[in-house]
Amino acid sequence: MTNLTSRRGLLFGAAAVSAGAVLTGCTSNEPDDGGDKAADTQPAADDKPGKPVTIGYAGPLADHGWLNAVNDQAEKRAEKYSDVTMEVTEGSNDTAQQIGQIETLINKKVDVLVILPADGKALTQVGLKAMRAGIPVINLDRIFNSPQAYRCWVGGDNYGMGLNAAHYIGEKLKDKQGAKVIELAGLDNLELTQQRTKGFDDGLKNYPNIQKVARQAAEFTVESGQAKMAQLLQAQSQFDALWNHDDDQGVGALRAIEQAGRDDFLMVGGAGALSAFQAIKADSGVLKATVLYPPTMAASAIDLARALGQGKGVSGLAEFEIPSTVTCYSAVVDKENVDQYMSTGFK
Repeated sequence: MTNLTSRRGLLFGAAAVSAGAVLTGCTSNEPDDGGDKAADTQPAADDKPGKPVTIGYAGPLADHGWLNAVNDQAEKRAEKYSDVTMEVTEGSNDTAQQIGQIETLINKKVDVLVILPADGKALTQVGLKAMRAGIPVINLDRIFNSPQAYRCWVGGDNYGMGLNAAHYIGEKLKDKQGAKVIELAGLDNLELTQQRTKGFDDGLKNYPNIQKVARQAAEFTVESGQAKMAQLLQAQSQFDALWNHDDDQGVGALRAIEQAGRDDFLMVGGAGALSAFQAIKADSGVLKATVLYPPTMAASAIDLARALGQGKGVSGLAEFEIPSTVTCYSAVVDKENVDQYMSTGFK
């Protein structure tokens, strides 16, 4: 999965389905009698064709379901607008190659850049180069080291994933004394994994009847999910809930659970894979919910890049400019609302 190191600037709570819902879901700026007439002239982005904007998009190699969905979301969102032209680079996890690709977009003098860096720290200088060349940068997910390297950061909330997973599990188990939960984390050397675990632990503090009795780190792969889950099941003969950080490794975890013949607990996943949504809808196994790290953030980044290129703000907000930071909400998807999110699920 992706690496989020820090968040700076003004926080703007975007809906998990997309901050684009705010951008394109226009509300009237016409004031009531006696209202603020400044709103009449405030420019705000909407679906109507406007000034042509060329957006350069530099994403990573799609070697994970979520990353593939991010690239797909960006390209499909751009196709929605007749006034947007997209220059898309070939995705790469090689920092030198991606820097070269971005420099090519800078030389083409695109209007706005949307960059999901393979490594935020390593690509900070090329972000700065674009900004100094007068090309504003939308920094997607993995954040640059300097806020001077981007105009707006758009990304997910790793801490919020853990927090919301804990609240969902806590509410399900709040009446059970001595409840036990376990955690199947991602790569422990990534700060995002540490943030997800911290959010989970902080959320569980609201439920004194619940104790986390085990935690195992996997590697965001199907194979590691299956192997580490098998170890957890062997070590823990009884528990009430499992939180798994990532739906891709969750495919392997579910295989291990099925092989062990266990169905005596509930499971919450993470990220929002289509397979997880389908399992939640079927409601025939332990997986009851997943907390989102929405790939639709890439579509939101395109919306914001378009608004920025047209010199407009966000409809529904009073500011004349787009926000400096957009943190997407980690919604909980369960059987009650899974149909709403099914179209956003990634393979």
